[in-house]
Amino acid sequence: MGKTLPSDNPAFVESLIPQRAPFVMVDELSEYSETHLISGFTVKEENIFVQDGIFQASGLVEHQAQSVALHTGYKYYLLGKEAPTGYIGAIKSFEAESLPKAGDRLVTEVTILSEVMGVTLVNAVTRLNNEIIASAQMKTVVK
Repeated sequence: MGKTLPSDNPAFVESLIPQRAPFVMVDELSEYSETHLISGFTVKEENIFVQDGIFQASGLVEHQAQSVALHTGYKYYLLGKEAPTGYIGAIKSFEAESLPKAGDRLVTEVTILSEVMGVTLVNAVTRLNNEIIASAQMKTVVK
């Protein structure tokens, strides 16, 4: 396959998820294991979730969900297969301590808690400058 991590190649990262511009909320894959992933995203002023220079909570949720999709996509990439489309099945909890601004760099850590019959339960923690700004527990479902 030839890709080593970390990868901050946006085209490669985008190839691993089903979303396309302008709805891409991840641009870096820093770490990967079967139960763990670290992604990154720089918030741009023209992002559809930016209002008055602030990245909205809905954008944080989408960034976390796409980080989960990135985990699935990279797993399938390593297997030489095309990644399936997935959906947010449920958000058990979501808390945003603060909202980032355009230009901020988000780093999200996803921990896979369980994966059964296409349903994945995850914890996601998003940091800005090493401080937690959002956390969630969600279920995603693979189509």
